[in-house]
Amino acid sequence: MCFLVRIVDAISFSAAITASDSILAKAFPNNVATVLGSLEVFSGLGLVLGPPLGGFLYQSFGYKVPFIFLGSIVLLMIPLNICILPNYESDPGEHSFWKLVTVPKVGFISFVIISFSSCFGFLDPILSLFVLQKFDLPAGYVGLVFLGLALSYAISSPLFGLLSDKMPHRRKWFLVFGNLITAGCYMLLGPAPVLHIESQLWLLVLILVINGISAGMSVIPTFPEILSCAYENGFEEGLSTLGLVSGLFGAMWSVGAFIGPMLGGFLYEKIGFEWAAAIQGVWALISGLAMGLFYLLEHSRRRRSSKPQNIICTEEEQTALLSDEI
Repeated sequence: MCFLVRIVDAISFSAAITASDSILAKAFPNNVATVLGSLEVFSGLGLVLGPPLGGFLYQSFGYKVPFIFLGSIVLLMIPLNICILPNYESDPGEHSFWKLVTVPKVGFISFVIISFSSCFGFLDPILSLFVLQKFDLPAGYVGLVFLGLALSYAISSPLFGLLSDKMPHRRKWFLVFGNLITAGCYMLLGPAPVLHIESQLWLLVLILVINGISAGMSVIPTFPEILSCAYENGFEEGLSTLGLVSGLFGAMWSVGAFIGPMLGGFLYEKIGFEWAAAIQGVWALISGLAMGLFYLLEHSRRRRSSKPQNIICTEEEQTALLSDEI
């Protein structure tokens, strides 16, 4: 029964996220990254407030009350959403989900999304165990360690969303450097034994704060970057394409959220937290380098394709000048 409830919960969550992202992109077409980054503030607040609130309700009223309380809030949101959210008309699009995924640039960005989602999921089952074992903290203080990651992500996301909209040509470098910084964070999270750095609580919290900032740097630009790439490849502007992009983002994030905890738990049991975090960092490093290499090749290809046009224009100008002289 528990597995069935979780499956239904996942399906409904995916449907809600896909629809909400599509509506937001339709309502704010020129500020997609800014709006999504601003909403991530509330995601961060949920990560911050959820554990202590759930713990309080569990300790005070028992196991069932936290689920009943949150379920009731979700039910109350249904009529509110019906009254507030705009109703957009949409025609079925000509392009398929598979065509969007097979666009090379979209494929690389999808790999980045999976990488970051797995990085977040990687920490869920094992970071608390590592903190309890390594630093001998009381159980009540373990949740505070996660605050560094959640708060820094919530604060940095609107900033990088605004920068992504104001300077769209910088999005690609946000993606690349965000991945590279994340890779360094996971190398230092343990830290990796090859670095010969002693593990300390202040260093762990500092690395989590930097990781939250790098996550905002890389995650927020992915949605508008995929959207602009879809338009460049002939996808029509409208809710159908927005739904495809939203569905792709949610699907790739869910894949990473599935892989991360499984990989983290397995590696933690086999080789310990330090090496497990380092291996997760290698994944982020590979995705960052692959994304950077793709952008460099794309830039080089565009420069080569623009050179013949410049030569033709120059010859035409020379012909016009010669005819004027004659």
